[in-house]
Amino acid sequence: MQRMTTTMFHNPRCSKSRQALEILQSRGIEPVVVHYLDTPPSHDELSDMLRKLGLHPRDIIRSDETIYEELGLGDTTLSDDQLIAAMAENPILIERPIVVRGEKAVVARPPEAILDLI
Repeated sequence: MQRMTTTMFHNPRCSKSRQALEILQSRGIEPVVVHYLDTPPSHDELSDMLRKLGLHPRDIIRSDETIYEELGLGDTTLSDDQLIAAMAENPILIERPIVVRGEKAVVARPPEAILDLI
């Protein structure tokens, strides 16, 4: 039986992200940890992640970040591609943590949401 890779887009400064990592590790899952602020996902990776999440860009964009206002991302005429491009360029805008396993993903807020994935 092949083990499924679990990838976690993690911000170690975020308590929810740290809690989610602890949940995975307590169940014997050592995810591939991507410090997405240092290594942001590309436009294509974000698009694929959104597909796996079953969500739209606005569902995972952090609207409380200063850069959100500075870039005018509240403009409802912006396309999904424009929002994804903004998140790829400014990864602080991406909600965290996001955990991807196979063809499914979850935003682990609350961290226990991971249990739906594993």
